[in-house]
Amino acid sequence: MNTRLVTSIVLLSLALIFILQNTAVVEYRFLFWTIAMSRSLFALLLAVIGILAGWILHGYLSHARK
Repeated sequence: MNTRLVTSIVLLSLALIFILQNTAVVEYRFLFWTIAMSRSLFALLLAVIGILAGWILHGYLSHARK
């Protein structure tokens, strides 16, 4: 089997286990906002925000060097 395929299957399995174990709805408060969502959805949201921030910062820093 292809190493990339096996790695993808293992990572997807771990992500599925994480999602299934963290389905409890939790209330998050930030300043004056309150939102209720599952822990796994919140972790996914934070990961997406981190990826976008890194992508934007990388683009800005590579543009500033030119």
